[in-house]
Amino acid sequence: MTQGPLPAAADAAPAGLRQEPPASAGAAAPTAALRWTLLYGNFVIGCGVMVVAGSLNDLTRSLQVSVALGGQLIAIAAAVMCFGAPLLAAAVGRADRRTVLVWALAWYGVGHAACAFSPDYPALALLRGVSVLGAALFTPQAAAAIGAMTPPEQRGRAITFIFLGWSVASVIGMPVHSYIGEAFGWRYAFGLVAALAAVGCVWLARLMPRGVRPPPMSLGAWRDALTRPALVAIVGVTALQSAGQFTLFSYFAPYYKQVLGAGASGVSGLFFWFGAFGLLGNVLLARSIDRVGASRAVALQLVCISLSLLAWPWATSVGSMMLVLIPWAMGCFAANSGQQARLGLAAPALAPALMALNTSAIYLGQAAGAASGGWLLARHGFAPLHWVALGWLLVALALSLWAGRRLLRDTAAGHA
Repeated sequence: MTQGPLPAAADAAPAGLRQEPPASAGAAAPTAALRWTLLYGNFVIGCGVMVVAGSLNDLTRSLQVSVALGGQLIAIAAAVMCFGAPLLAAAVGRADRRTVLVWALAWYGVGHAACAFSPDYPALALLRGVSVLGAALFTPQAAAAIGAMTPPEQRGRAITFIFLGWSVASVIGMPVHSYIGEAFGWRYAFGLVAALAAVGCVWLARLMPRGVRPPPMSLGAWRDALTRPALVAIVGVTALQSAGQFTLFSYFAPYYKQVLGAGASGVSGLFFWFGAFGLLGNVLLARSIDRVGASRAVALQLVCISLSLLAWPWATSVGSMMLVLIPWAMGCFAANSGQQARLGLAAPALAPALMALNTSAIYLGQAAGAASGGWLLARHGFAPLHWVALGWLLVALALSLWAGRRLLRDTAAGHA
């Protein structure tokens, strides 16, 4: 991996925040193979998080529940991951990240295998909530681990690289889940996630070195992370933009089928199209974030998503929908990657806490978006969803711009 320039000034943090965490005792710099392994782990997590949205049509038909109720599975999982991420981060503060990450994937795989055999909706809702505890643990701890093993000047690129796994999941996982759900049933889609997780466990156990222990977070460090206005604002941006996206994203599959009249191949194709541009957006982010600055990159991504939501009423066919989806897809997964890197660059010493809080914010937003979208869908249909989503995104953009200015001001004050 080539060395990139230091982040732009807008992404700098006060001197007190830019302390570099000590290197993990006994841990070597991450190899290319390890970075690909962690990317694959995030791919598995992304596939599991998206499996409900991708197979929602068959799931609701098979379990005989409404689309709005089926969509609440997304909200349930998101709520568990929201509260689980910081609690689990505190619990594993001193643990070897190799053990943590391998067992997180194992839990995730077993949980999805159990979901595949759920006899009814209540059982699935319970098992779904339990299984995603693995996701709440894996994603932030993978980011913290790679950050602790990577030189500061390459940290932003390293973190965004392993988050490419989410984009790959959108390219492959979403359309495959959709196709499997329509052709074979939603249970096979859940079973696929379990199999992918098993592969990840073996791969990670072989390549992840022992002794990777990012600095444990004391109560004082958590308090520090929660009392810095700029950092709290950045986490808030994550929650707001995630809520906006999932107000509509959660119901893509039934929207494509019921409103656009798309068949199984059309629905799967639209998911693939969205995922392909999502991957492209994340690749471009990974290559440019250390040059343009994370704050500027995130602002551009939020603008792209907002443009798609504004143009949503003009998507009246599969062809026009493909055009409308491009800006959203380019910013969708890159926004989360950019936010994680933004926090890791602003306060490296607080990275484990901030990564956990940001992951929590992602899932808090997903829960709020899926739940509010389901409520609107049940009462008013699909029509208001994109307008509500756009409202969330515009608030997120305004807060993001404020946070960037506050970081710049804090930096100037710290140097003075």
